[in-house]
Amino acid sequence: MEITGKIIAVLPAREGVSQRTGNAWKIQEYVIETHDQYPKKCCFNIFGAEKISQFNIQLGEELTVSFDIDAREYQGKYYNDIRAWAINRNVQVPGAAPVPGADGVAAAAPAAAPAAPEAPFPPQQPAAEGGSADDLPF
Repeated sequence: MEITGKIIAVLPAREGVSQRTGNAWKIQEYVIETHDQYPKKCCFNIFGAEKISQFNIQLGEELTVSFDIDAREYQGKYYNDIRAWAINRNVQVPGAAPVPGADGVAAAAPAAAPAAPEAPFPPQQPAAEGGSADDLPF
């Protein structure tokens, strides 16, 4: 699954040591807000110190986040886990300038043909012989 938007919060990283395996772990959560008519917010996480530093997500960035959703049970309650596995920074924000391509040049969008202006009223008809120019036809 994917979500595109702006990072509005970078929460503090949490870390510890697994009681089961004895291995160190690190997790960090982020909040992204979509650019829809009615914006939605989603809190996702990245697990592992290597991935956290690899993705290097900053506050205010425009991203597309690819993630998996899973649920886990703890003491009879279920909790959702939204775990990011890929980040794409080449995001086009609605109403913003085009993002430069790999060569540093923005791709030109094809120009739309100009629309013919519509007249708000039909053209004026010449006055009939013997009648007044301001006579209405009804």
